Amino acid sequence: MIRTHEAGTLRKGQAGQKVTLAGWVARRRDHGGVVFIDLRDASGSAQVVFREEDHAHDLRAEYCVRVTGEVRTRPEGNENPDLPTGEIEVVASEVEVLSESAPLPFPIEGGSGVSEEARLRYRYLDIRRQQVAHALRTRSQATYLANEVMREHGFVYVETPALTRSTPEGARDFLVPVRLQPGSWYALPQSPQLFKQLLMVSGLERYYQLARCFRDEDLRADRQPEFTQIDIEMSFVDQDDVIALGEALIGRIWKETLGYELPVPLPRMTYAEAMARYGSDKPDLRFGVELTDLTGYFADTAFRVFQAPYVGAVVMPGGASQTRRELDAWQEWAKSRGARGLAYVLVQEDGTLGGPVAKNLSETELAGLAGRTGARPGDAVFFAAGAPAASRDLLGAARLEIGRRCGLIDESRWSFLWIVDAPMFEEDGEGGWTPVHHPFTAPRPEWADNFQDHPGEALAYAYDMVCNGMEIGGGSIRIHRAEMQQRVFDVLGSSKEEAESKFGWLLEAFKYGPPPHGGIAYGWDRVCMLLAGGESIRDVIAFPKTASGYDPLTGAPSPITVEQRKEAGVDAAPKGDRSGADAAPRS
Repeated sequence: MIRTHEAGTLRKGQAGQKVTLAGWVARRRDHGGVVFIDLRDASGSAQVVFREEDHAHDLRAEYCVRVTGEVRTRPEGNENPDLPTGEIEVVASEVEVLSESAPLPFPIEGGSGVSEEARLRYRYLDIRRQQVAHALRTRSQATYLANEVMREHGFVYVETPALTRSTPEGARDFLVPVRLQPGSWYALPQSPQLFKQLLMVSGLERYYQLARCFRDEDLRADRQPEFTQIDIEMSFVDQDDVIALGEALIGRIWKETLGYELPVPLPRMTYAEAMARYGSDKPDLRFGVELTDLTGYFADTAFRVFQAPYVGAVVMPGGASQTRRELDAWQEWAKSRGARGLAYVLVQEDGTLGGPVAKNLSETELAGLAGRTGARPGDAVFFAAGAPAASRDLLGAARLEIGRRCGLIDESRWSFLWIVDAPMFEEDGEGGWTPVHHPFTAPRPEWADNFQDHPGEALAYAYDMVCNGMEIGGGSIRIHRAEMQQRVFDVLGSSKEEAESKFGWLLEAFKYGPPPHGGIAYGWDRVCMLLAGGESIRDVIAFPKTASGYDPLTGAPSPITVEQRKEAGVDAAPKGDRSGADAAPRS
């Protein structure tokens, strides 16, 4: 080693010792011929002092240096209580520049206000910043803990293929051309779902892995085209067994990383209750604003807007004091979410109701509305009317926005719960049905015999863990009986031939005594983001992409050459179909 100590480990008790440090110049301060630098390495930083004439005059920020000197206590009054090394400094007898640094694209220390694209373009510099490095170390610590928990519970770590067959899982696959078989393609896995079920057929009984997953979906602000799951599957279990393991895993990680004791068993809420009370299947329970169902209240209303299958409301405390401009901004907010607007009434200080909606309501409806919704003088009441799912979704989003704007969310709290009993199916918009989770999710036991007769009512044997309004994990008990699986395919409108085409290799395996099994997967990036106190999963990914899927560091994605296209067989027709074999490459 070219150093004897790490800078951040030095303490007062080491005064008088000769040490050799190596790291980067974080700051330089000149005081009348005496130079002070903060020397930073992975462990932290320590102050180094030397006379300017004794060493290099052009030492600048982010030069990589080695320092040899003696540890001494700082003069009284010069201590820095904010630093672990704040009671000492190193008096340098030798300073060696190991490598120089070009002028920085942004300051490492105190570099707030730097654009995200610049940070990602120079991510290797960004990681030198304390908060970014801390986030990655937190992720590393959580990963060690996860592996310990899974080993203690008897799980086998198995890596599943990254090059596989394209299967329908709700998002587009990333496709990889096969040079040795022109016209044929691999797909990158959206999840290890089918492989982990095969491992249950194989008799391993307990499998897990930290799995890389790939989805070519329309990106949103906090999504990545490649992400990581901790993926888990177990044989001979029911829902309670999987939930207990999930609580043990998350509980251990939160306790040893943050010192937080998970209040197990966590509360459980049905999907139907979550949607009715909070308009979301991942409710944030750190504040208490809830939706009010007013469908019955307005059953005989003359107001045409409220003559709808569902009418609901949510209260904004103090919202009546908003300006007309602020109230109009709510309409734009609603329209940005695909709604026509957000109807409202304002509860005046004398208890009377104002606003556009109030003019259309009867005296009886006006008289009881505040009491029914729990609104007080000075509050605003927002409404949504129409199809239940869309209306609740709008009100649920408004609830979160109210929580943020009014400062109602207790950021110091952790709120965990399980959402259970989600629907098995939802309408696909074309008169048919699509699975809410995936087609291998088993029905609740009470729906096992007749889910196919009532697909809109049948409940899945599924469960999601929610933390602070984010879904961090989800799973289900799987179907392991062939006849039940075929009934699911029948509901989805898939014939035996179509099912064989899409999932034949899994269905073939299920002919050989598959055990009852179930599992769960946690979004590892999101778990680590919460642990690190980040605002985006990009904060805990070493080399993330932007919200548009672009990598400023490497310039990916980028075009390939005509020669590469030809060699990879990108434009080749599948074997047996040469209709496009001679087509010119597309640019």
